[in-house]
Amino acid sequence: MRKILVFLLALFMIAPAHAVSVINDTEVEKLLHKLIAPIAVAADIPENRLKIHIVNDDDFNAFVHGGEDVFIYTGLLTRIKNPNALQAVVAHELGHMIGGHIQQMSARMDAEMKRTMIIQALGVGLMVAGGNPSLGAGVMAGASGIAKQSMLSFSRDEERVADDLGVDLLVRANINPNGLITVFEQMQDLTGGMESKINKNNSNHPLTGERLKNTRDKIKTIKHSGKYKTYSDAEYELVRAKLIGYLYQEQSVLDRYPYRDTGDAAIYARAIGNMRAGALDSARDGTATLIKRNPKNPYYYELLGDIEYQLGHYDDSVVAYEKALNLDSDAPQIQTALALVLSERNKPGDNAHGIELCKMSLLAVPAPLTYWVLAKLYDDGREYWALAEYYSMNGDVKKAKKFAKKARQTLKKDSPEYIKSGDILGK
Repeated sequence: MRKILVFLLALFMIAPAHAVSVINDTEVEKLLHKLIAPIAVAADIPENRLKIHIVNDDDFNAFVHGGEDVFIYTGLLTRIKNPNALQAVVAHELGHMIGGHIQQMSARMDAEMKRTMIIQALGVGLMVAGGNPSLGAGVMAGASGIAKQSMLSFSRDEERVADDLGVDLLVRANINPNGLITVFEQMQDLTGGMESKINKNNSNHPLTGERLKNTRDKIKTIKHSGKYKTYSDAEYELVRAKLIGYLYQEQSVLDRYPYRDTGDAAIYARAIGNMRAGALDSARDGTATLIKRNPKNPYYYELLGDIEYQLGHYDDSVVAYEKALNLDSDAPQIQTALALVLSERNKPGDNAHGIELCKMSLLAVPAPLTYWVLAKLYDDGREYWALAEYYSMNGDVKKAKKFAKKARQTLKKDSPEYIKSGDILGK
């Protein structure tokens, strides 16, 4: 089980970032980039500046930060019905960005804070002036309530605008805007009759029924010639299955994908779930079926490499990973996984090959685990620098500095690792 847990980290890396857990996975990230890039371009975000972050959180949520960073929650990915609906969610979030809502919200909060302070000052004035003390206290108590209602109203208006702009972005990107209708219909299914009990004036979003009607009315006004571009439901279902296989408990995986379901997504989820549970023969059988059906899918070979490693079949694991990288050479997580196996197999040339793989992976996506594997592969003092980088990325400043000092005591002063260790120490 120790190897299984370690290797799950290698293949499905979850690293702390800004107090949330962010998942790195080549297959998931590439699909999301393919789905989101056209919308980002429509929002005037250059495709090469788009950054997608997968947040390990069960909330049905997504948000945009800084105009270029899109954060998508696993709870959204595992629940949303199809790729078009996911694109609609992101289009709505980008609608907030192009509408300048974050800046407007900040300015509005400043204005409401000043307004509250003025009202509260008036309340204090009434009390000090010797008038009706209860009147002054009432003014003070009501000030925060007025500000809250004003902010909620402002937020609801922004959501309406973002819905509207989201539809425009989808059309501009040649993506069917009906995906937003799918999202709102699904939100209604999730909330059930709860919204009927909500006072709409106490919500920071318009009620879903209103948003659904507004979106339908908006779409009716759109004139679009030709056909919208479509995206593969099957590819999206495989990504959902992968996430569910890795993140859900074994029984929950089987509830979603019972054995009577013989589709590729179901077999994929069960194979991953079986691997996590230690049922490695079943996991390998399922993966073999997937490879037979689609021998050009690199991520099936990635999974086979995971399983063979857990079985202690290092040579077979290396072959599987190398096949995956032949099919997809731009796969940093698979490069790191192969490097890890090479570090443990330790045949002649394995260390040098593993170091090369880690360097390529770090150029694409700097990740803590890659530095950890690199530390296993080095034995000339650079392992201390790699560990310093590992702890630095994990936010452990004390240990990062400890190993950076060791690196500088061991390495030549003109070596890149010596200089980088100095950066960690602030020298």
